[in-house]
Amino acid sequence: MIYLDNSATTKPYPEALATYTEVASKIWGNPSSLHSLGSQATRLLEASRRQIAELLGKSSSEIFFTSGGTEGDNWVLKGVAFEKIPFGKHIIVSNIEHPAVKESALWLQSQGFEVDFAPVDKAGFVEVDKLAELIRPDTTLISIMAVNNEIGSIQPIQKISELLADKPTISFHVDAVQAVTKIPTGAYLTDRVDFATFSSHKFHGLRGVGFVYIKSGKKIIPLLTGGGQESDKRSTTENLAGIAATAKALRLSMEKQEVFAQRTAQMKKILLEELQKYPDVVVFSDMENFAPHILTFGIKGVRGEVVVHAFEDYEIYISTTSACSSKAGKPAGTLIAMGVEKSLAQTAVRISLDADNDMSQMEQFLTTFKIIYEKTRKVR
Repeated sequence: MIYLDNSATTKPYPEALATYTEVASKIWGNPSSLHSLGSQATRLLEASRRQIAELLGKSSSEIFFTSGGTEGDNWVLKGVAFEKIPFGKHIIVSNIEHPAVKESALWLQSQGFEVDFAPVDKAGFVEVDKLAELIRPDTTLISIMAVNNEIGSIQPIQKISELLADKPTISFHVDAVQAVTKIPTGAYLTDRVDFATFSSHKFHGLRGVGFVYIKSGKKIIPLLTGGGQESDKRSTTENLAGIAATAKALRLSMEKQEVFAQRTAQMKKILLEELQKYPDVVVFSDMENFAPHILTFGIKGVRGEVVVHAFEDYEIYISTTSACSSKAGKPAGTLIAMGVEKSLAQTAVRISLDADNDMSQMEQFLTTFKIIYEKTRKVR
């Protein structure tokens, strides 16, 4: 079995699973309880928070735990938009955002907010000059992903940060779900970023856990109200075992980040070079300014799901771009935003690598691809 769908989810580290099991069985007290079991849980909760903050170069008071990236994106967009109503009701998101951001923006639009979608160029990068043209005196929030989940384009967060340097009334949110541990932290978590969202299962942690970075002093309305956990910003009893496992997984992934980048880039380069030799293959990802582990391509005239299932017959697992949208049968929204024709966008499939993959697997993938390519000649 060859797993090449790591942008959809990653296999949990054994160490993260061991941490989860140990905490769930031994430190099962509620952190909100006043007795010693609660105090023990609180100490571990705060130690995990400190470790995550230190790994990202931030303060522990700026890290707030959630159930994952989707909750984090919903919380930031809705919580910030409503918090800043006195300053305006205009927000900007890019037109290649993850559905968690895009649908939150559309929901805000239905609630009376004005939403503009910043365009991208033909390669899938936000056009900063056109983004600048969308900014108005009543703009309160801009949300831009760090790494696109469908093609891997690394967005110009630094340039956008410079654009917003003299606009302190605009909150800047970055969806960092696909970026953390994959590209240098400084490339997406600049000093100008006010909010950033993360998801544990994208870096070998467990599903159902995530966190939001909220810059000190920035205000946000809670999405979940109740017991006042997380400094009264996100109520519900904390998933302590999952949080501890997240801290462990993040540390391990950060330690391996340089090796990850080197290994995945080497494998991606070979795949890219070989796939481009086929006349009916169209490649949507490149090397420069793209995440090292994501490669999206298509075979002209062959729908992406056909290719996915063809590889599955050989126990090689890839995806049709975004896992969150693939079952809907829609073409990749990023490719449509780039100006790719719908019929071509529907051919797209995504390979997303991990450091655990190796060159022998890439050779097996390419051998299998050659077989599939020849078999699909009849339908092209």
